[in-house]
Amino acid sequence: MFDTVLVANRGEIAVRVIATLRRMGVRSVAVYSDADAGARHVREADTAVRLGPAAARESYLSIERILDAARVSGAQAVHPGYGFLAENAAFARACADAGLVFVGPPAEAIEAMGDKIRAKRTVSAAGVPVVPGRSEPGLSDADLVEAAGEVGFPVLLKPSAGGGGKGMRLVTEADQLADAIAGARRESAAAFGDDTLLLERFVLNPRHIEVQVMADAHGNVVHLGERECSLQRRHQKIVEEAPSPLVDERTRARMGASAVEAARSVGYVGAGTVEYIVSADAPDTYYFMEMNTRLQVEHPVTELVTGLDLVELQLRVAAGEPLPLAQDDVRLVGHAVEARIYAEDPARNFLPTGGTVLALREPAGVRVDSGLVEGQRVGSDYDPMLAKYVAHGATRAEALRRLRDALSRAEILGVTTNIPFLRALLGDEDVVAGRLDTGLVERRLDALVQDDLPHEVLVAAALERALALEPGGSVVDPWDVPGGWRIGEPAWATWRIETAERPAVEVRVRGRAADAEVAVGDGEPEPASARWQGGDLVLTHRGRTRRYACARDGEVTWLGADGHAWALTETERLAAARHEAAAAGGPVTSPMPGTVLVVKVAAGDAVVAGQPLLIVEAMKMEHTITAPVDGVVSELHARAGQSVGLGQPLAVVAPHEEA
Repeated sequence: MFDTVLVANRGEIAVRVIATLRRMGVRSVAVYSDADAGARHVREADTAVRLGPAAARESYLSIERILDAARVSGAQAVHPGYGFLAENAAFARACADAGLVFVGPPAEAIEAMGDKIRAKRTVSAAGVPVVPGRSEPGLSDADLVEAAGEVGFPVLLKPSAGGGGKGMRLVTEADQLADAIAGARRESAAAFGDDTLLLERFVLNPRHIEVQVMADAHGNVVHLGERECSLQRRHQKIVEEAPSPLVDERTRARMGASAVEAARSVGYVGAGTVEYIVSADAPDTYYFMEMNTRLQVEHPVTELVTGLDLVELQLRVAAGEPLPLAQDDVRLVGHAVEARIYAEDPARNFLPTGGTVLALREPAGVRVDSGLVEGQRVGSDYDPMLAKYVAHGATRAEALRRLRDALSRAEILGVTTNIPFLRALLGDEDVVAGRLDTGLVERRLDALVQDDLPHEVLVAAALERALALEPGGSVVDPWDVPGGWRIGEPAWATWRIETAERPAVEVRVRGRAADAEVAVGDGEPEPASARWQGGDLVLTHRGRTRRYACARDGEVTWLGADGHAWALTETERLAAARHEAAAAGGPVTSPMPGTVLVVKVAAGDAVVAGQPLLIVEAMKMEHTITAPVDGVVSELHARAGQSVGLGQPLAVVAPHEEA
């Protein structure tokens, strides 16, 4: 076994790999960019080496800098995690040339499976069924249009290189195809440096099933059962489970044997995942989609049902040891479900968010793979995934129940996350029943996203402000109490509570926070009380007592309860900004922190409502910004390549009458 292993990654996967290295008694080396200097993986490793600036190409994607870090730290092997260079054949070869062991498959296997066109041909020759479509190298736009006509709509455009849903486009009508091809090529080139596309028939009522394989250098290959990954948004998984509620023992054995053959066909060594598309209408028929030549984000569900540590197996295989188990030794016990925690806003079509983690409480009783620490800055430089919560139970129903409970106890303040959405998704009747498909999230999104601001949260926010302004000490002058005693009757203290998405609501407080009357909007005054306990705000209102996690960031108060987090301000700043923007005619602001990729208009251009103006990219995701009204681009404040912040003005579209 190695003495020292460098982990060429960041975030929760780096923390997770370091944990196994520590348990095995192997010295760990972290690498980091300037954006991650105080990150958790840096703190938990035995030693850490700086790579460079925040930009991934100058840090986590720099082969030269990572190899330099391995040399100065004395590492004998490199674990790539997932993402970044994990499926980069050039990196695997560079490690070997530098005398380092790459904890992953041979470069030839990465190349064979990393190119989806080549992968389909390779596994098809090995007898593995593939999705009908066109996958010749170098398909032109005209070829893709012709292929769509042959296959029939709906079709799926996929980049030949890479994965994670980047560059994929579902096309249902012929008139959508040209724009979809252009967008898929652009996003694929940006993400993988290669804009080669292939086209496949879109399987109706599709379910995404993948099989975990493990192979050693001695010719042994086993599968560790399947995972269901059908709950997705933008072709990217958000909830995974093992085993699949769709797959029976006979189909599991067939799919597993097929996955083993796919791995053997390229001389695979290490951990890998063979992904299949299965129609819910014909669960015994499956098609090969791709093979991920690395550890998967969702590997913990396989670990929980098999009792195996996949990272340890990776390390032992990389060190030349044979697999310690045969296929007959693999047993699946119970059920496991994983939810991915993202810095994103489901109510705004899953746009990436950001901010500083002001308060953090991650749930006990489930497995937590996390890279978070309080005070950490979540920016737009990297993927928005923050953590994974994974529950195991004797049955699927028990695992789902435990995971929903864990999500209700999670508190992340300072960064908007998808936790409330995940909790709602896990309670959906079709999810509970196991009736899944890859389009379920999109169909149910409106019902799963709660965008209201509860009455009780407004009361809590006002009393939090009242508590902050009340004088301390044992003797209190009633004149100094907001909403305190005055001649005639107690005074009312008034706050305007608002969020970036919702208009201000007036909340009035009378009396001390410990024994107050509170009126929300035009409502009648109601008794309410609040106190601090262990850093939390404890509110009693309408006969119910609830504890809120609380943190402040300048003018903004963050409150969290039951997995929800609300960012509120008591000033009129947001309302004034909205009023000024409305007066300008048609403001266009950035919906997320990121980089302007494309500017499609110039100042003075006439536009119509819904016309694309700019494309902003953040965390590997593109977002097209459109004109809010018919009019003229009276101001343009953005250029291609410019970094922009959340809410930053990009342009103004003045309605025709104002122009």
